[in-house]
This record gives sequence, C-alpha cells and structure tokens, in this order.
Amino acid sequence: MSFDLTEQVAIVTGAGAGLGREYALTLAERGALIVVNDVAGAHSVKAEIEAKGGIAIANKGDVSVASDMFQMAEQIKEAFGRVDILVNNAGILRDKSFVKMNLEDFSAVLNVHLMGSVHVTKAVLPMMQEAGYGRIIMVSSSSGVYGNFGQSNYGAAKMAMVGLMNTFKLEFAKYNIHVNSLVPIAATKMTENILPEEALDVLDPKLVAPAVIFLSGMDAPNGEIISAGAGSFSHIRIVESEGLYLGEQSTAEMIAENWSKITNPLDEKSIASGPEHSLKFISKALSRS
Repeated sequence: MSFDLTEQVAIVTGAGAGLGREYALTLAERGALIVVNDVAGAHSVKAEIEAKGGIAIANKGDVSVASDMFQMAEQIKEAFGRVDILVNNAGILRDKSFVKMNLEDFSAVLNVHLMGSVHVTKAVLPMMQEAGYGRIIMVSSSSGVYGNFGQSNYGAAKMAMVGLMNTFKLEFAKYNIHVNSLVPIAATKMTENILPEEALDVLDPKLVAPAVIFLSGMDAPNGEIISAGAGSFSHIRIVESEGLYLGEQSTAEMIAENWSKITNPLDEKSIASGPEHSLKFISKALSRS
C-alpha cells in the first residue's frame, strides 16, 4: 500500500519546531500542500519545505485564540480552497506538581492543547464537510493516557484530546471524516529536561512521522489511539471488564467482597460509545429481572 498525498492540503499546528516540524516536512515529502501554523517558526519551516520543492503557506496565528484560527481558515480557503488533513499538534508545557502549580499555568496549558484543538477543528470543519472527506489527528501523550508526575495540566489536556476524538469519530463519520489520536514519544525541546541523554539519542522525532502519514491516508482507521517512538508502533485501547451484577440491593460491602470478580480481566473489551456502555449495564439488570 502506498501513501500518496499529492495535492492534499494538510494543516500542522505548532509546526515551527520539534515534532510538528517533522510532521509538516514528512507530509510535504508525500506531496501534501502544507499550512505551517506556529506563533514563532512558521516562516522558517515554510522556507524549508519550499527549498525541497514543496508548497507551503505560513500562519502565525495563536491556536488558543479562536478568531486567529477562523482567520487561518479564510487564508487556507483563499490559497488552496480545501483542507484534507489536520494535525492538532500545538502545545506548551508548564510543569510543576499540582500543589505548587498556579491556576494560570493550568489554564494556559488547557487553552493551547485542548481549546486550541477545538478552535482549529471548528474553523476548518465546514471545508471538510463540504468536501465529504477529512483526516484529523489529535496529538495526545502518555502523560494523559497513563499520567506523569508534575504534569496534571498537560496530562488533563492530553487525555482530553482522546475524549474529543471519541465524540468526533461518531459525529463526523457521516462526512467521511476520520479522527484518531497519536501518542508520540520523541526527544524535543519539551522533553529534553525530562528524559535521560541516552533515551533522547534513540527518540528521533522523524521516527514518529510515519504514524502521521498512516493516519492521514484514505484508508486510515477511525477512533483509534496509536503510539509511536524510537521505531516502534503500538495500539492503545481503553478496555472495561465484563463486571458483575450485584442487584438492586447492592452495597459497598458487596463490592469489596466481589472486587476480584469485578476486576477480572479475562473478558475485558473495548466499548465504542457512551450509549453502548450504558446498554451493557441495562442489559445486565434486565436479564436478571
């Protein structure tokens, strides 16, 4: 299977450095027309793409400012007339333990990662709807999926990306818009003070980019979480145990007594939506009545 993205229009937010830059360069190598969004390095990455024979436009809008993103959408309409691929990558760090963190730093991270992704998606979604096609990548993090000390703000924002995906995959499917999440592991300016030197040596951001190309393709899955780093790729699933029906007279004591049965992993499975989750519990209750 070949991934030819010729003439497809791809937006990468936070593309001025690090992972975002690699995503933009790799998408351009596959023939995509790139919208390089970054408050600082947009023009330099645009120049890199053009020097290699690619086509790109630069946008210095702040993803946390909704009006900037709607202006970017107008810029894209004028330049290319469409959007096929959106990589919601822009992010910042404000690391500190929750006890020591001020609320301004908590909000700042949420505004860039979470609300930034909301703003960009909302701004370009009409173009995807009109075309009946789109591929959206929500860039999450292991700090969100699994947690990381000192990153309550970042972790909350990054798990929220998965929450957005879970609803977007349902709402956008009728427009042939697929939405997936990427959990990258790479050495960037955001991680250089967190990971040891020997780990940074194998975590080249270029090794994450193939996952972005895969999720940008016409045959991309919908509603999946893929992790990529150091040449390896994995699939992350949120699963739920089969559980145990304890009846209408259930008590906390009964939960404690049956905890090993409730948490039994043998029949764990993924659930596709909130309604499916509710139906599972309703079915258990009705089958006992």
